[in-house]
Amino acid sequence: MKSHYQVVVVGGGTGGIMVAAQLKRRDGRLSIAIVEPSDTHSYQPAWTLVGAGVFDFKKTRRPESSLIPTGVDWIRDRVTDFHPERNSLKTQTSGEISYRALVVAAGIQNDVDALPGLRQALEKDNVCSNYLDPRKTFEVLKRFKGGNALFTQPATPIRCGGAPQKIMYLAEEYFTKSGVREITQVVYATPGTVIFGTPEFAEELSRIIKRKKVRFKPFYRPLRIDPDRQEVTFEVTKPDTELLEADMDGEVGERLIGPNTVTIRYDMLHLAPPQSAPDFIKRSPFAHRDGANKGWMNVDMHTLKNPDFSNVFGLGDSAALPTAKTGAAIRKQAPVVVENVLRTLKEMSVSEEKTYEGYSSCPIVTGYGKMLLCEFRYGNVRSSDPFLSRFVNTAKEQWSMWLLKKYGLPWLYWNMMMKGRM
Repeated sequence: MKSHYQVVVVGGGTGGIMVAAQLKRRDGRLSIAIVEPSDTHSYQPAWTLVGAGVFDFKKTRRPESSLIPTGVDWIRDRVTDFHPERNSLKTQTSGEISYRALVVAAGIQNDVDALPGLRQALEKDNVCSNYLDPRKTFEVLKRFKGGNALFTQPATPIRCGGAPQKIMYLAEEYFTKSGVREITQVVYATPGTVIFGTPEFAEELSRIIKRKKVRFKPFYRPLRIDPDRQEVTFEVTKPDTELLEADMDGEVGERLIGPNTVTIRYDMLHLAPPQSAPDFIKRSPFAHRDGANKGWMNVDMHTLKNPDFSNVFGLGDSAALPTAKTGAAIRKQAPVVVENVLRTLKEMSVSEEKTYEGYSSCPIVTGYGKMLLCEFRYGNVRSSDPFLSRFVNTAKEQWSMWLLKKYGLPWLYWNMMMKGRM
């Protein structure tokens, strides 16, 4: 292992591998290192399908070593500190490594203890999370015999913000197949104000939850879980609202226990855990120090460059970008970082930098064999692929989109994205 590289990439997930692979394809002479402690790489978008019992969990994981691009050094270590003033970083066991350009693709971490009672609740056999163990989710669905099936998510940013409702749609259909749907209340309680941010997709999803008779509760921010009483306490954050006892949903046993504070009992619970940037990013000189983005990496929303250090770039889930944290977003961010890294190494003009317009995509599975492909950019403006849109309306449930989710996207991920070919 060397102590100096032209480019050091922090993180061997989707963003890190894509950037390193694309850089090597552009210039095979570049000296590049990836710093990544994990020995396994996961294709997490398929975990929704694992949780619904229609995808093999083993096929979502591959050895990290099999994905490191040829000619790129893998430093199997953890970053402890950044020293951008001297163009270096420190690792746990490999010492200090210097660079000409730094790319941070550190991902996101689950912060289970940020929601009181969650850790204890996850020990129960009726509480699950596709973000943590999708295999358990399917076991919970199989054991469920009726009652309140509660699906929720935190107010923190999370990767793939649509995932908590994807498993809800699949679970609702599974309950029909297992014969318990008529004695089940499916509840989707979310801190969000709408079912989806882009109006064209929200219209279709609103129609779907009405058809499925899902009890949709926006503005519901989870505060704590009582795993013994099987209750989640929520703060209802809708502006200019003062809840009364008469507003409570008696069919799901909703109770008003304080000013705009309610509890809902569950017989099964699925939720996304609170999430945050990794700790070493939070304390780094690249992180926002305060405000709504506190702890997340500070990058220009278009060039993906850190405003304080012109040779430092960030992408993926750890970056503070006003768009969804998805693999599809990273697919559009990676070429921008690659181009701007190369321009930095060649000391080219800032005016020639490549820019990112906030594209992201959320393939929302709405049932077995049905999916919407929700594509959008900054400002929640629809940004559907013009070629694909010639043949199919991706804002409506489609069997073809289900095939894309189950078969097409995994193949593209392993064989194209991870190889730096797209």
